[in-house]
Amino acid sequence: MADSKKIKITQTGSHIGRTDDQRATLIGLGLNKRHRSRELVDTPEVRGMINKVRHLLRIDEEAR
Repeated sequence: MADSKKIKITQTGSHIGRTDDQRATLIGLGLNKRHRSRELVDTPEVRGMINKVRHLLRIDEEAR
């Protein structure tokens, strides 16, 4: 896992008015407020979570 790809995401949209599963997905990604960023390992599971709430996120960079 030393050379695993990383992906940096930033929450741009609010969770207010979203469904419970979208809120839970944001929490699972480590996000809960706008303009917070996380750098996560780029796995199919993380990509699926990002895809589910892509309208609330911005992918800042795809780092190595």
